[in-house]
Amino acid sequence: MTTTQSIGVAVIGAGMAGRAHLAGYRAAPTQYGAGLPEVRLVAVADAHEPFARDAARRYGYQRAETDWRAIAEAPDIDAVSVVVANHLHREIVEGLLAAGKHVLCEKPLAPTVADAQAMVEAAEQSGRVAATGFTLRRSPAINAIRQQVAEGPLGRVQHFNGHYWCDYGHNPDAPMSWRYRGGTGTGALSDIGSHLVDLGEFFCGPVRSVRGAVLSTQVPDRPVPLGTAVGHSADVQVSAEREPVENEDIATFTATFDSGAVGTFSVSRVACGLANSLGFEVFAEGGAATFDMARPAEFTFADSSLPAATSGYRSVVVGPQHPYIASGLPMDFPSVGHGQNDFFTWQARAFLEQIAGLNHLPHCPTLADGLHNLRVLDAIVSSATADGKSVAVQ
Repeated sequence: MTTTQSIGVAVIGAGMAGRAHLAGYRAAPTQYGAGLPEVRLVAVADAHEPFARDAARRYGYQRAETDWRAIAEAPDIDAVSVVVANHLHREIVEGLLAAGKHVLCEKPLAPTVADAQAMVEAAEQSGRVAATGFTLRRSPAINAIRQQVAEGPLGRVQHFNGHYWCDYGHNPDAPMSWRYRGGTGTGALSDIGSHLVDLGEFFCGPVRSVRGAVLSTQVPDRPVPLGTAVGHSADVQVSAEREPVENEDIATFTATFDSGAVGTFSVSRVACGLANSLGFEVFAEGGAATFDMARPAEFTFADSSLPAATSGYRSVVVGPQHPYIASGLPMDFPSVGHGQNDFFTWQARAFLEQIAGLNHLPHCPTLADGLHNLRVLDAIVSSATADGKSVAVQ
């Protein structure tokens, strides 16, 4: 189904990632020129009313709601981002699809494979655009490396080595939240490891099997919060009561891809001093490349085209000749940088274009892609609980 009239948008969830979606929709019509229908910023919903009201005011949305059902029932809303705790995704997404909304759901898609399968089936029956938010696929540098794999001298990737290290869980006295509940595999693995797995497959194709998985909980319990906070809740007051942490702080594993490539992965939410450290290396038949989120507007690249005296890695600064930059930034000039927040704008633009039946940007990953990602995560958990044995992805 396509829409040629105006598109009314809403976001469910006014936390840290929710604000990124809200800002993304606001900026999306300013990117890539004409052709997109009018985008109406309609509503923000959050169970904590002060968050909803503040976000609506800050990002210019018409109204604030405290129940996602108000979004589903609203006739002036066509497209919705779902950016809430993972265990809430299924009910909300199925309700929105049943109400005829287009849906962009944050990763991980659901807490279980069964929940995700039900969501995929609901999407197939709805006839609506239903996407999963693997936002890192919008990085210009990551896409530039992928171009060198698919069309340039790098060729087939032989080894993907990636890490996603964060420190939001390093403080043992940071408050308990939904991120620390839900059982094995729902912690660092699903929260940030889902991104890393998706990037590995972005370069190497589907994961065939995983092995050697280790899931470790380094902080066994956390204090109960006394209030509500945005993001990772680091600034909320806590009580003397503590609750057990139910999932992992660290995940490491290896993977074999259908292509024959090998992957090595390291994920942590207790990496002291690293707030958002994502990086990877791809080693391919014709060369290699690296990416570091700390320097998002560049990548390094090596191939055999230079003489031995000057060969080696060289830094490439992203510019208009790379994906997403030309007409995707107000100042789309060589060496003018960008950051991770821009990825959300480009994702929002792609989602809206898909609803409108346009094909200027690559489509967003589907709910089926989100389901496949969960199947890989499920195999990693199975490997970890079986002392690292090899487990095929179902």
